[in-house]
Amino acid sequence: MKKNVLIVGAGGVAQVVAHKCAQHNDILGNIHIASRTVEKCQQIVDSVQEKGSLKVAGELQAHALDALDIAATKALIEQTQSRIVINVGSAFINMSVLQACIETGAAYMDTAIHEEPEKICETPPWYANYEWKRKELCAEKGVTAILGAGFDPGVVNAYAAIAVNEYFDSVSDIDIIDINAGSHGRYFATNFDPEINFREFTGTVWSWQNREWVSKSMFEVKRTDDLPVVGAQTSYMTGHDELHSLSKNLDVPNIRFWMGFGEHYINVFTVLKNLGLLSEQPVTTAEGLEVVPLKVVKAVLPDPSSLAPTYSGKTCIGDVVKGKKDGKDKEVFIYNVADHAEAYAEVGSQGISYTAGVPPVAAALLIATGEWDVNKMVNIEELDPKPFINLLNDMGLPTRIRDEQGDRALSF
Repeated sequence: MKKNVLIVGAGGVAQVVAHKCAQHNDILGNIHIASRTVEKCQQIVDSVQEKGSLKVAGELQAHALDALDIAATKALIEQTQSRIVINVGSAFINMSVLQACIETGAAYMDTAIHEEPEKICETPPWYANYEWKRKELCAEKGVTAILGAGFDPGVVNAYAAIAVNEYFDSVSDIDIIDINAGSHGRYFATNFDPEINFREFTGTVWSWQNREWVSKSMFEVKRTDDLPVVGAQTSYMTGHDELHSLSKNLDVPNIRFWMGFGEHYINVFTVLKNLGLLSEQPVTTAEGLEVVPLKVVKAVLPDPSSLAPTYSGKTCIGDVVKGKKDGKDKEVFIYNVADHAEAYAEVGSQGISYTAGVPPVAAALLIATGEWDVNKMVNIEELDPKPFINLLNDMGLPTRIRDEQGDRALSF
């Protein structure tokens, strides 16, 4: 059994991860939180202690770490005797943290594809540009590396695998829909790192259609769905991480990702983009200062973790899957609904962070108990999704399914 967890990152998602690890520290062991700013890590430690989240007595410590420094990350893994590393820091550090895990033998997981600061929306399949280049090395070293273990990517990959394996003879379409029907009460803010948020939407929108990669522009294609709890919602076709692995690992000709945006977000985004303020390329001011416009925008926007106390409303994220069963057309919607206020009451974070932070802890538990300790690199859809879904049901992210038999809880 693998024990002792190192959490890399100190944002809203890391806070959820820390609380959930603490709630299961009888299995996961000691918990360490590391980030460039140790004060943020200590704030998370304090939050866990204040809410009494630790299930049993155990270590809970904050550390300063530049996760781009592979040697320093290796040293911290060894110092803390961590056998599981949950990377919920910036996507820019993925490859460094992954390499440190390979060299120490610790299990690795993240919640997004690696990114390079000067590149946006890379050629698909994006994983092949970075993480998948370490596949052979992980297998050679016997290192478990689970990629994209958040909600999307992550849980929606498990939903896709369940649909393909359990409910259809053949699948023609998977449409992943991500709706945040909540309100944070600010003039404008993003629900996670503004830099990463905007980078997702300023480049090419890639989708998998007729077994080929198709490019579109942001906000070019939209749809409206009548969804459980949140009602009628409009979403836009968007490029997203899970498409890059699902298109490879599942025999499905059409896989698309859709995200909900309000008119206000679209208007502000459009103005910022047209002014050049979402550019990742540096510019020089009249005073001779070199700045990256996107980083300036990030600096002036609210920290996403600061939105949690007043956030209200719900999220609805799931997979609409279409295909054939016994020669007949069939459609299912496998989904989760999360509540912002309930998330804040439990762990002090808003619902977006909650949906992203609970799944990697469920994955860590499955590594610790051996069910997902596969000694190689995988994406979520390559693993048995049933124990994952059952754990999420118990940990605050219950799965439901809507089909011709109605809307009901889903468990195995």
